[in-house]
Amino acid sequence: MLAKRIIPCLDIKDGRTVKGVNFEGLRDAGDPVELARRYSDEGADELVFLDITATKEKRKTLVELVTKIAQEIDIPFTVGGGISNTKQIAEILHAGADKVSMNSAIVRNPELINKAAQQFGSQCIVAAVDAKRTGDQWTVFISGGSKNTGKDALKWIKEVEERGAGEVLLTSMDQDGTKEGFDLELLQRVNEFTTIPVIASGGAGTKQHCIDAIKKGNADAVLAASIFHFQEIKISDLKEDLKKAQISVRITK
Repeated sequence: MLAKRIIPCLDIKDGRTVKGVNFEGLRDAGDPVELARRYSDEGADELVFLDITATKEKRKTLVELVTKIAQEIDIPFTVGGGISNTKQIAEILHAGADKVSMNSAIVRNPELINKAAQQFGSQCIVAAVDAKRTGDQWTVFISGGSKNTGKDALKWIKEVEERGAGEVLLTSMDQDGTKEGFDLELLQRVNEFTTIPVIASGGAGTKQHCIDAIKKGNADAVLAASIFHFQEIKISDLKEDLKKAQISVRITK
C-alpha cells in the first residue's frame, strides 16, 4: 500500500505566506523560505507553493523565490499560480520545482495539459481544481476563486485525467480555511472514477479531519495550511495519529 502524504501549502502574495477563509480575508503567515525549511525538517512529504495573485510582471520574482525554496528543502515541491504556457513550466521546473500546478490556464486552454504532459511527463503536471457546491453538484471556479466557469467539477476532473494530468489538487471552496473538515462527499465522488492521485484541500482543522479525508474520502494526500503555519498541529504528531489509525505514512524521525 502506498504511503499517504501530508502536504503543507504556502499561499504566496507579494512574497509572503498568507491564509484566508473561503479565499478571502487574507492574513500574514510568515516568510515562505523559513516555513518551507521548517516543514521539510518536520517530516512533510511534499510542499505546495501557490502564488495566489500571480501576474506576468511578478514572474521573475516567483522564479527567484522558487530557487531559494528549492535550495532549502529535500522533499518534492509543487509550484502554481499564473503558469499559462510550456515555457513558464520549463522555467519553474528549471528553478527547482518537481511539479507545476495549473488551474485557470488549463480551463481556458485544456490542450495545454496534453502538451505539458507530453513535454515534461504526466508526473510533473498537477491539475488544480477549485470546486464550489451549487445545488447537488460542484462547479469549477478560476482566477483565485473569483470567476465561476459553470463547468461541472466531476466531468472536468475526468477530462484532465484523460488529457494526461498526473495528479489532482482538489480544493473545496466551501470548506477552505474554515477548519470544519474536508468535503468528504466531493472526495468520495471524485475517487469513484479517478485513477490518478487526489490531494484533498480545504477544511483541515483537526487530525481527525485528515484521517477522515483518507479513510472516508479515499484521498491519496492531505493538504493543509493554517494548522501548520500557526503550529496548531505538528506534522510529526499528525503522522503518529495517522499511523495509529492504520494509515500507511512515511515517518523519517
